[in-house]
Amino acid sequence: MFEKYSRTGASRNARMSLRFAFSSPAHVIATFGGSGLLHPAPGTWGTAAGLVVYIALERRIPLAGWIAILLASFFLGAWASHVTGKDMGVHDHGSIVIDEVAAIWLTLLTVPATLPWQIAAFVAFRFFDIVKLPPTGYFDASERWKNGWGVMLDDVVAAVQAIGLLYAARALL
Repeated sequence: MFEKYSRTGASRNARMSLRFAFSSPAHVIATFGGSGLLHPAPGTWGTAAGLVVYIALERRIPLAGWIAILLASFFLGAWASHVTGKDMGVHDHGSIVIDEVAAIWLTLLTVPATLPWQIAAFVAFRFFDIVKLPPTGYFDASERWKNGWGVMLDDVVAAVQAIGLLYAARALL
């Protein structure tokens, strides 16, 4: 499960350059405009970039628009992640963060539009994305699904787990 985070993991040994990240539309989408190039913890930076974009646009886009954006980001993200992973020679390179972006948007859609809840959504999603409690590991691209679908699916499962935790927290408060 933690292969891509190990010292000897292929993701750590294959560095993505800014030139590579902007060399094709798939790479731009997969790195969410290059936010996945930030270190350390590119997944956290990608999630933060998704949070900032969501906060900037949340009141300007109706729910139906966000649902369309989520669907588009999932399907385009799967394609872009697959192409970028293939071009990098690493199917789930750490710089591919569109999966975190789509998942944080899904999580954010389920909480009140206040900064404390949005921060809670960020923390909860990152927890479940990093820890990969069952069944997330089943969908993790580094384990079974070595393509763009696997890259995207494990983060959707982590988002659903975060949503469950946040729903429980709201019910208790």
